[in-house]
Amino acid sequence: MLAGSVAAIAVAAFAAPAASAAVKPSAPRQHTFDGAGGAVFALTDNTAGNAVAAYHRAGDGTLTAAGTYATGGLGGILSGSVVDHTASQGALALDRHRGLLIAVNPGSDTISVFLVDGDHLTLSQVLSSGGDFPVSVTVRGNHAYVLNALGGGSLYGYRLDGRHLTAISGSLRALGLGTTAASAFTATPGQVALTPDGTQLLVTTKATGNDVDVFAVGPDGRLSASPVVNTLTGAVPFAAAFGRDGHVVIAEAGPNAVATFTLSHGGQLTQLGIASTGQAATCWIVRAGQHFYASNAGSGSVSGYDVAHSGGLTALGNTATDAGTVDAAAAAHGRFLYVQTGKAGIVDEFAVGSGGSLAQVGSVTVPGGAGGEGIAAS
Repeated sequence: MLAGSVAAIAVAAFAAPAASAAVKPSAPRQHTFDGAGGAVFALTDNTAGNAVAAYHRAGDGTLTAAGTYATGGLGGILSGSVVDHTASQGALALDRHRGLLIAVNPGSDTISVFLVDGDHLTLSQVLSSGGDFPVSVTVRGNHAYVLNALGGGSLYGYRLDGRHLTAISGSLRALGLGTTAASAFTATPGQVALTPDGTQLLVTTKATGNDVDVFAVGPDGRLSASPVVNTLTGAVPFAAAFGRDGHVVIAEAGPNAVATFTLSHGGQLTQLGIASTGQAATCWIVRAGQHFYASNAGSGSVSGYDVAHSGGLTALGNTATDAGTVDAAAAAHGRFLYVQTGKAGIVDEFAVGSGGSLAQVGSVTVPGGAGGEGIAAS
């Protein structure tokens, strides 16, 4: 069963969108909201030179190109990938409070730190990722952590002093996943994510162990010597998001499902609910206000859900995107959803209705961004 699930990820992620999966709006409807707008940032993961494409977000959610900024590093491609080079969630992390954007450079084993001024970026630091092939980064409070996918997987931490990052001595944690070159696409870790209170750090291992590893975060930013390992047999946990009630919501690529969990102070996950998306290659998940949206790379769609206080899931339906649906980001307190689609490097723009329905308001093509993952919005 597990072998079949893993194979399904590798194959389905590159399939053409299923005609019956969802209906893409043929004529985008325009929506007008109050507010001055903001910005959306998309990582190209280009192997000739990684870059962040910046877009101005208008009050109605539509995007206009505002500039492209070199990271000073290189993109990278895991063996076996086509529409999702790094097979990960969170290759870009935005610290809205400090005005910082952190990007991974898988091909040069570095991270880049940008200062954010509206939709304008200034590169301020390029730092070692502390490992091999960084794919995901998370920031909260005074700490940031990067997840390196190869070499068995590892974590590396940084302390934030104002708008400056400094590596935390003794912060390297090896995951010991035993990933091989042949299994890199499905067996590398998928995401690193700090809990909302910053006291715990989650790592999804995908098909390597079907685990979610939970580290405790000390006041100095150092992680516990070893994690609490939560085994989710056959689930292929890929990505996680956090609900307002403290729930952890996980995209499971094995059964193509979304599952909810409680997370104890001791690092144990307890499942509350699960719902099948009925789609192919369900790998990414993001919260937009009170709603959650899972990306289905193989179906070219996103699946919406509401999560009850009990952890129960209510499906909101599937909405078609361009081919190769990957990472996503929400903006304006959940009024807009921006979805990366890796086949042609397009970002699809959606307005979120009061009941969680999605209406497309536009799309942009990221120059040199085919296969790229990593998106953030303000």
